[in-house]
Amino acid sequence: MDHQDQLLNEKYARLYEGYYDKNEWLVKKRKLSAIDSARNIIDATNKSTNLSLLDVGAGDGNVLAELSGTGVFVRMVALEISDSGIEKIKLRNISELNEVKKFDGYQISFKNKEFDLGIAIHVLEHVEHERLFLSELGRVSKKALIEVPLEHGFNICRAISNGKKTGHINFYTIETLASLLETSGYKIIESKVTAPSVEYEKLLYGASRGRVKNILRKILLKFFPTTAPKFFTYNGYVYCDCPD
Repeated sequence: MDHQDQLLNEKYARLYEGYYDKNEWLVKKRKLSAIDSARNIIDATNKSTNLSLLDVGAGDGNVLAELSGTGVFVRMVALEISDSGIEKIKLRNISELNEVKKFDGYQISFKNKEFDLGIAIHVLEHVEHERLFLSELGRVSKKALIEVPLEHGFNICRAISNGKKTGHINFYTIETLASLLETSGYKIIESKVTAPSVEYEKLLYGASRGRVKNILRKILLKFFPTTAPKFFTYNGYVYCDCPD
């Protein structure tokens, strides 16, 4: 199949054109989400240092900004499909960031195993051809960390409806995400379900309601880790070795 046939269809291409030209509330929401994601990345890599990082679908650079200065990564490269996202990344002047490149959704113009870690943070739920995407990410990376919202619970119909506005076209449990990676040739090191921070939930639902929802979400996850994601949306990440 020609790579041009693999690109996002016109509907989704238009959605992402100005994806990051949004209001201040969304800016705060993305920053709080990125703090959680950066913590997951640092924990998964076991506080390693001097690594090279490829962020595929880097958005507006919030995760890169949170990872900057931690000492974990000495070289960062960002790939992003949205022009508005690329502009925001460049404005951040992240010291470890060597390059920001336009991404067509599938082709990655780097050498085999050039990066110690490839990440796709809240990206795979947007991807039309998941295995093609994962094949290319795994080609250029030694290890990978994939994080997605776990939306395939009892409220899946609502998630699908909301996804039409945000570009979510794939819906996962932590088990289906791990299976997708394993059947794409990845070797799982760790898979984990995580709750968002209380600050994130307070922004979404207000101070009092957000605090209560966060406590309930964390209690359910602690005592009922298998069933909790059926009732609430959590984040899930899988850290793995990439295919040889």
